[in-house]
Amino acid sequence: MTTDYRDLYGAHVNEVRRRWEAALETAGLDAAVVHSGTPMYGFLDDYEYAFRPNPHFLWWLPLTHHADSVLLIRPNRSPLLFYYQPDDYWYLPPSDPEPWWADHFEIEVMREPDAWIEAVRSRLPEISDGRIAAIGDAPSLEGVFGPEAINPQGLVDRIHVERTRKTAYEVACIQQSARLAASAHVAAEAAFRAGASEYGIHLRYLEDCRHTDTQLPYNNIVALNEHGAVLHYQQRDIEPPAESRSFLIDAGAAVNFYASDITRTYARETGEFADLIEAMDTVQRDLVGGVRAGVDYRELFLDSHRAIAGVLRDAGVIRVAPEDALESGLSRVFYPHGLGHFLGLQVHDVAGLIDNDGAPIPRPDGHPALRLTRVLETGNVLTVEPGLYFIDTLLAKWRAEGDASMVDWNRVDALRPYGGIRIEDNVLVLDDACDDLTRRAFAEL
Repeated sequence: MTTDYRDLYGAHVNEVRRRWEAALETAGLDAAVVHSGTPMYGFLDDYEYAFRPNPHFLWWLPLTHHADSVLLIRPNRSPLLFYYQPDDYWYLPPSDPEPWWADHFEIEVMREPDAWIEAVRSRLPEISDGRIAAIGDAPSLEGVFGPEAINPQGLVDRIHVERTRKTAYEVACIQQSARLAASAHVAAEAAFRAGASEYGIHLRYLEDCRHTDTQLPYNNIVALNEHGAVLHYQQRDIEPPAESRSFLIDAGAAVNFYASDITRTYARETGEFADLIEAMDTVQRDLVGGVRAGVDYRELFLDSHRAIAGVLRDAGVIRVAPEDALESGLSRVFYPHGLGHFLGLQVHDVAGLIDNDGAPIPRPDGHPALRLTRVLETGNVLTVEPGLYFIDTLLAKWRAEGDASMVDWNRVDALRPYGGIRIEDNVLVLDDACDDLTRRAFAEL
């Protein structure tokens, strides 16, 4: 039975409040002002860019399109929300607060975007500016608070680490976003099988998950053939290719801005590339099976290089042992990105590269793209996304500067037209195992 995330929200707010109050005490602060953010406009234009609220604001509140609202946090006091709801006819203003979330806050409705300033000051007359933190990037913060109060690093680092430990509400939101994305991935595969273009596949994805482009957690990667070798491919050709050989889709969904981030790769026909996909799927499942509390993600990442080098060797693409491929740097030619990252209110969620005290945790030598270096904890949600690609620029560089004899270039040329393979799941870390939210979402279909 699926739990409605709204039933878990009250406990979530209480836990977030407890964590913020502890962080404020540790930082020697008496209050925090968290601004939701202000829309940005194009240069010399009145065109408004798509708005995304401050994730620290979203951690408290499921207000995904609410600009210029402000939350005041004071220890041992109910959080106070200054809810910006203009009397507007140019744009649709936010609706009235809904009880399922509003009942956990004191709320004052503001009609002007800067009305919160005097409202906050009137509530903090006894607190000096040096004991208040202002969190966000809204320009109005700079006119109210000094630079030392805006996003103080010590407090921000503590909050970032706390955000890696997901509550039951957060997990429920991510699981629901995985369900939406899994259904849309199935629809996208069907469109690929039917011969649709990249653009047509993308539209079919949006239709199924009922998102607009701006509601997606990130810009979908919809890549046919060689485009699968471009790691962040964004073009989306309008017309289908003359021959559609392979399809890589990296696409997610969002619930209360909690993201899913899922990648699948398909071959149109059976054969060598389809066999590679099957081998990579086995590698990915084995890596997911290694996720649990206490695992150093850097070690799992290095294991992924050895496993992918084994796939390349078994397929006859490279001629050396997996350990030699890792030590020489050859495995990075075919797998140049990290194994995964934290996932939550931001797709590449925070605190992946710092320890609990905010100190940097170094990446393994020679692997600058890894986004997660922490020892995993129960409650973390992260991606596991090994990849194998035939990238012209990296292959050419190795052929010119590396040991070209380590590679069977005829095998490379045969597989180059298929682009690449990435398989990505979102997993919840448990004490002695993990819960693969993505595979569960596909299974539920």
